[in-house]
Amino acid sequence: MMNFDTCEINNIVIHDIGNKYEDGQIRLSESCFLPDDADVHNLLKSYFLSPFKKDAYYRFAPVEDDLYNNLVYSTVSSVFEDESNLYEASVNIAQHLFDQSNHPNIKAGELYMVHFKNCVLEEGPCDAVGIFKSETKDTFLKIILNENSYQLESERGINIKKLDKACLVFNVDGENGYRVSILDKTNSSEAVYWTTDFLGLEQCDDNYFQTSNYLKLCKDFVQEVYNQENDIPKADQIDMLNRSIDYFKKADVFNENLFKDEVVNDPQIINAFEDFKNYYEEKNELSLKDQFDVSNSAVKDEKRFFKHILKLDKNFHVYIHGQKKYIEKGYDSARDMNYYKLYFREEN
Repeated sequence: MMNFDTCEINNIVIHDIGNKYEDGQIRLSESCFLPDDADVHNLLKSYFLSPFKKDAYYRFAPVEDDLYNNLVYSTVSSVFEDESNLYEASVNIAQHLFDQSNHPNIKAGELYMVHFKNCVLEEGPCDAVGIFKSETKDTFLKIILNENSYQLESERGINIKKLDKACLVFNVDGENGYRVSILDKTNSSEAVYWTTDFLGLEQCDDNYFQTSNYLKLCKDFVQEVYNQENDIPKADQIDMLNRSIDYFKKADVFNENLFKDEVVNDPQIINAFEDFKNYYEEKNELSLKDQFDVSNSAVKDEKRFFKHILKLDKNFHVYIHGQKKYIEKGYDSARDMNYYKLYFREEN
């Protein structure tokens, strides 16, 4: 779990990165700086660090089997070796980012490279290097008191609650590509540009990765196989999703055999699930373990993508959180309509 309570900004460099595709330019600042004002320091700290809440970690991927061929890895390593290298490292990073900004959808913006002290991970305190890009500008109204009357002026600036792209590299496990956390508020095609093309990252195969992907497997199985096209009622689909997420919420350790017995249950469905798992692993180029420690943060992150709503025409939305045995589906021939019968003890 990341903790930034004791973290302090040690140094900052800012450069301006244009869109190379549109003949934009790169403008480099001449030096590092550190704000003297404590309020500005705290605002910047909040702007850079507050969006990082997930425990999904990445690492730098080797290029041609050598981590030092990964430009961002080798550049960040130079800062961890000697913090006075920050400015030179930022120039290399700025040029690399500019070279990757060769697509009409990539926005121009400011690049920040920041050296942090005293970030805390599970392993203890560590330094970190942050690479941030701000692209979105907002309009603000400024109130000016002129003698005894007020006037308004508009200004364009950065909204400190909207960080567009970010990467935080912790000085932990450097020989394996460091511990890296990322943020990208843009679409998936731009995420490839930021995460893969520019940073050269791959996700760590840890408990968060395993938990997150197994829950995605369950969700995709229900959507693509255990669905109405294969004569599975919508209520049964929701029940399968509910039982899947409940298993992970209650289990400290995931065991695939227990999961299939308790959640999937039916032998025919288990066979279909196993076939789909093989397809999911091949499609996503990953390997899911049959036993791992459950990541509670991954369960929390993935739970919001599990839908529990049964939509009936335009008249009713039924939220199903309980067990399937408390809901029955039927058909009324007199009305020529389907119906659901719900069983409950108390009405709130």
